[in-house]
Amino acid sequence: MASSSAGPAFRPGRLKAPRAFAGFTLLELLVAFAVIALLLGLAPVAFGKLMETSQYRSTVRHMLASMTATRQLAAQTGQSAVFSVDLEKRVFGPEGRMDQTLPDSVEVRLVVAGIESRQAGGSIRFHPGGGATGGSVDVLRRSGDGVRLRVDWLLGTVSQEPITR
Repeated sequence: MASSSAGPAFRPGRLKAPRAFAGFTLLELLVAFAVIALLLGLAPVAFGKLMETSQYRSTVRHMLASMTATRQLAAQTGQSAVFSVDLEKRVFGPEGRMDQTLPDSVEVRLVVAGIESRQAGGSIRFHPGGGATGGSVDVLRRSGDGVRLRVDWLLGTVSQEPITR
């Protein structure tokens, strides 16, 4: 048979079925859902650790900045300025403006001069000439690792050093 101008020539033999929908098998779907469920199960744990780390770093940054600002305040005003930590109320900052809070995931330990120690915390006094009563504030994670913010009694400088278990 010859072909006509209306279309291709008819060829007897196997007929092609229309192409079937190429989708996912049931096994592929089950594996995909299992992977998604596993990821969703691990997400809260990872998010919790991320939040804890963020709170710890933020606390260290704010405490270091607050200590430095208190030292600068003493130099600018010509009067002693006091950085305080209240462990009972879980706040810290320059005395009179203790507006920074300590998150529950962070532990704080103080080593201060005897005259600056209180039942619920303590303070470090910065003098206008550059000195200080000295001491240190340890900011710790739940794991026990952390950082020590040390104030030099002679120069009043604030330094940071790691603490490991």
